[in-house]
Amino acid sequence: MFAQLIPIIKKEFRQIRRDKRVLAILTLVPAFLLLLNGYALNFDVKHIKMAVYDAEKSAQSRDFIQNFISSGYFDYTVSLNDYNEIKTLVDEGKVKLALVIPTNFSQKLLSGNQASVQVIVDGMDANSATTIIGYAQAVSLQYSQQIILQNLAKIGRKSFIPVNFQTKVLYNPELKSAKFLVPGLIAFILAITGVIATSLSIVKEKERNTIEQINVAPVHSLSLIIGKMIPYAIISLTAATLVIISAYLLFDVVVKGSLFLLFIVTTIFIVSALSIGLLVSTISDSQQVAFQMASLVSMLPTLILSGFMFPIRSMPLALQILSNITPAKFYLVIMRSIILKGVGIEAFWDQVLYLLIFIAVVITIAVRRFKRELA
Repeated sequence: MFAQLIPIIKKEFRQIRRDKRVLAILTLVPAFLLLLNGYALNFDVKHIKMAVYDAEKSAQSRDFIQNFISSGYFDYTVSLNDYNEIKTLVDEGKVKLALVIPTNFSQKLLSGNQASVQVIVDGMDANSATTIIGYAQAVSLQYSQQIILQNLAKIGRKSFIPVNFQTKVLYNPELKSAKFLVPGLIAFILAITGVIATSLSIVKEKERNTIEQINVAPVHSLSLIIGKMIPYAIISLTAATLVIISAYLLFDVVVKGSLFLLFIVTTIFIVSALSIGLLVSTISDSQQVAFQMASLVSMLPTLILSGFMFPIRSMPLALQILSNITPAKFYLVIMRSIILKGVGIEAFWDQVLYLLIFIAVVITIAVRRFKRELA
């Protein structure tokens, strides 16, 4: 079998060298997609445009507004003189939050009563609106604590906070969405490029009528499949290394776990993606059909069912079961475990096992279909 593999591997490398498109898909496209999506996909909510309708214009109201500005989340965009202007600004998308301070704000505070303020939020994007409301509540709570401590100091009582709330964030202390998204981007990119590149390999043999030469050659179908996968696996692994280096340089994503373990599981995932591409290649009759099928079976499942964009546990049970058809789901768990958590294989051995089972099943189907093509 090894003697059969060498000529096939050499032949495939020659074809890849001649076909610059495939070489570009495997090398340049992954880095470009990481650069493009890494900066475009960002769940961090910052620089929230804020309008303020201050009906009182007192020292207390200005101090309250200053707390929003100094928090670092809100940009004081416009000061309003008419309450009815708020709806127009929100409708036009010029502000995401409007702060309304009533005329009796300082009077209520100085008399020891509760002062009410209104916060109007653009709720078109539910996730962003929830985050904005959380920021506004945090700023208001901080200001309220300052007032309480000042009032206690005036009556000579010792100020204290009954509950000392201490937060320790593991794995991503800065709460940067890039560190969560980039491992998913790597899986997404490798899945698409690997499937598309290899989906064209056997189809080329059909279109050039060289499939008949393979039919009469003393080559086992499994040897042919593996021989065609190895060159793509080597190039894809090189591209994966470049992508991981780019993620470190551009987004400060540091691999906290074992680089050797990351290399092994990435190789396994690449083989799983290549096996899908070869299966598509045995089904298709033209490169155009192969490209379309490869894009469909790689892009949509990886984007929707892998947990890259949407949490799998929040999906309906039927979709949770269907998500097992995409190897990116298992690889994504492994990537985040190694890169962010720095754990060993004992934390994700079952995901590696699922990937190996997936590869065995898909390659078996691809070999049988290829035998049927040659028959």
